[in-house]
Amino acid sequence: MIFTPFDEPIRLRQQSKISLPLGLFIAFGIMIAGTCATLHAQPGRGPASVTVATVVQRDVSAGQEFVGTLVPTRISSVGSAVDGRVIEFPVNEGDRVLKGQVLAKLLTRQLEIQLAGAQAELELRKQELVELRNGARPEEKAQAEARLLNAKAGRAFHESRLRRVQKLRENSTLTEEDLQAVSMATDQAGQAYAEAEAAWKLVEAGPRKEQIAQAEARLAVQQEVVNGILDQLEKHTIKAPFDGYVTQEFTEVGQWLARGANVVRVAELDYVGIEVMVLENYISELELGEIVRVEVPAIPGKIFEGKIALIVPQGDARSRSFPVKLFMKNEILPSGPLFKSGMFARVNLAVGKSTSATLVPKDAIVLGGQSPLIFVVAPDPKDEKKLIAHPRVVELGVSDGGLIAVKGNLQPGDKVVVQGNERLIPMSPVQITGEIDTVVHSE
Repeated sequence: MIFTPFDEPIRLRQQSKISLPLGLFIAFGIMIAGTCATLHAQPGRGPASVTVATVVQRDVSAGQEFVGTLVPTRISSVGSAVDGRVIEFPVNEGDRVLKGQVLAKLLTRQLEIQLAGAQAELELRKQELVELRNGARPEEKAQAEARLLNAKAGRAFHESRLRRVQKLRENSTLTEEDLQAVSMATDQAGQAYAEAEAAWKLVEAGPRKEQIAQAEARLAVQQEVVNGILDQLEKHTIKAPFDGYVTQEFTEVGQWLARGANVVRVAELDYVGIEVMVLENYISELELGEIVRVEVPAIPGKIFEGKIALIVPQGDARSRSFPVKLFMKNEILPSGPLFKSGMFARVNLAVGKSTSATLVPKDAIVLGGQSPLIFVVAPDPKDEKKLIAHPRVVELGVSDGGLIAVKGNLQPGDKVVVQGNERLIPMSPVQITGEIDTVVHSE
């Protein structure tokens, strides 16, 4: 099944520095306070600029956790369209390949010989057509015209001679046989002239349209012969159907491949899918395009977001559950994709009874330590005119649009940092340079 991406999901912000474990916040409280005092005391170093949002409280679904497995959006067992021996196999399992990249090549020597002969025949047909379209050469036209003039002169001579002989015959100077001989020669001269005239007209008119059409047809036939051989040659080069990773090999150099035999298996992992089975009690609460929280235990300390792509209307009669398919944008690293096919995943869906929950923008969550953190902006106990960033360890709940439910030491109305929090340290001085409307941010 192909998962169709809608928009790229947003991954929760990760702190660029590793956060301290929860227990160390208390153990090193005095040291942190001393560090903050030092920061306050450093001349020329002002508080960090941050953007904040207000903590809100409202009813949301309690949420249920479902488990699934990460799968590629597409998998293709790429096969050979022709019989042949493998002469090149440049890929290995785990290699990333791009659409159109060569996966394997088969022996094509015999086809190359056939192609050379077919192309030579094609060139012959082209030149024949050119010859017909160009018509007679100037020299051929001059030759035909000269023969016509010669025949015309011969006819005039014999006609004049015939008239003289006829007069002599009238005077009984010549015999009847002499007159018949001259008359026959005159007729022959007339026929020779007619033949030369017809030949001259043919040269001037050029080839018939039907002859040109026949030559064009012969050329088209030969072109298709060449195209057929080129198509066979192309089929002897197996290429990747889309961007992805080689997950399995089925051949090697020197091996004979039968038509239809598999060469490699390619998986598309730019997006990954997750299929979870959801009980019928909850299925009506889900919506296509809904953003949900996803955890991948193989990638600890990070929380991701997926989008509901498909809700299959055919359920399992025994378990009374329906397949729900989500997708996530993968991160392609130099070492390979972050999400790999077969990884275990936990999906938190916003289903179940509604309960009152504390909500913050997702950008307020800072990951990277043992637990997620939120920085709350509050007055400095030593100087209420100044503001500092108080860390709060939270437990994450369900997503609600651009917000996420959290459990921890937070109160509605608290100001939490949503921009600039990735570089903050606990109790560091801050100044508010902007505020985001939490209600608008939740839409």
